[in-house]
Amino acid sequence: MPLYESIFIARQDVPAPQVEILAKSFADIIVKDGGTVKKTEQWGLRNLAYRINKNKKGHYVLMNLDAPPAAVAEMERNMSLSEDVLRFMTVSVEEHEEGPSAMLRKEERSERPSFGDRDRGGDRPRRAPREESQGEVA
Repeated sequence: MPLYESIFIARQDVPAPQVEILAKSFADIIVKDGGTVKKTEQWGLRNLAYRINKNKKGHYVLMNLDAPPAAVAEMERNMSLSEDVLRFMTVSVEEHEEGPSAMLRKEERSERPSFGDRDRGGDRPRRAPREESQGEVA
């Protein structure tokens, strides 16, 4: 069966237990139609890049699926009908990522230098200070 990654964003005013129930209901649709849900990750309440229906934040949920295309289509249809789901996206993948996703791996993100710690181009030659002209002033 094809492999998929599906992410949906639930409204910010929906409580976290209700988001888990939503994810479980979408997983039940996949299982009922002959697929399996390999992993479900709750990324929590995060800021949106732009407002969606007056929401500035949303609950993000990732699901790794091994399901027939008809099951994924039925799950997406139910997502589009749900008033609690702001956006969703499902993509086909070659293989699922092992372990936690990049969003949950904090140690990798903490290794990156912060804005103030960036190298300022140490190999670049510095400009010499400008010399003021000694010419006559007219």
